[in-house]
Amino acid sequence: MVTPELPKFRTYAYGKAPLQRLDAYWRDAGPRATPRPAVLILHGGYWMGGDKGGGWKYFARRLTEQGFVVLSANYRLAPKAQWPAQRDDSLSALAFIKKHARLWNADPRRVAVLGSSAGGHLATQLGAFGTGGDQVRGVVALSPPNDPFLAFQDGADPAATLQQIKLRRAVTALVDCVPGSVTGVTGIAADCLKRLDDASTVTHASAGDAPMLLIHGSGDFVPVRQSTGLVSALRAAGVQATVKTVQGDLHAAQILEDERTFPMIVSWLKNHLKPRGQ
Repeated sequence: MVTPELPKFRTYAYGKAPLQRLDAYWRDAGPRATPRPAVLILHGGYWMGGDKGGGWKYFARRLTEQGFVVLSANYRLAPKAQWPAQRDDSLSALAFIKKHARLWNADPRRVAVLGSSAGGHLATQLGAFGTGGDQVRGVVALSPPNDPFLAFQDGADPAATLQQIKLRRAVTALVDCVPGSVTGVTGIAADCLKRLDDASTVTHASAGDAPMLLIHGSGDFVPVRQSTGLVSALRAAGVQATVKTVQGDLHAAQILEDERTFPMIVSWLKNHLKPRGQ
């Protein structure tokens, strides 16, 4: 069995803050080679932790074997940086990738986003904020908490798991406020409600958004209903959007590790990153 050659690797700064860094993974191509599609990876970690390295190095290499240029980005974290800093950084990383695509023989017109958990939420934001379809060609989000207020509510349920309780606390750190009610919007200060609305991806759903593939585990602590509302809104706007459930207590990167889903994700990315007209 021949072991695939490791891709080239380099870290770049896309901003001045220490966490505004991204890792590039790409394979050698001749001077006349056709530019390759690119995938931006956004890690998870409750918006408060996580890193572009670790296990993401493995997945980045697997994706380069499939013909993609892969960029894995860090972003500023809560509570030191509040929303929308995380989205701003994701947009800045994307702009950097498009500006410097030639460094890795990537096609700046064919970029998709793959996000995991909190990074999945940021991925859907990139696909829906403004005219998301002009920014990225597609979004794959694994266990995305697309509605932070819903996650806040779920964390108050007596049957909430430890992860859901942690996610509830993370929401307050993300938006730097505590919603006053766990049953509705009653009691929420106007500025807090505004931040929560902005952080909810469905708020930004519109006709110009990018196609999305959203995946949850059947026993995921970020339940599939975090994505069903967004998918309905996108479809109503005429945007291709799909939500899938994988059997098991799988969350985020565990879904990518599952050999039932990895080939499906690769196929989806290849289909949506084809040159226009193909």
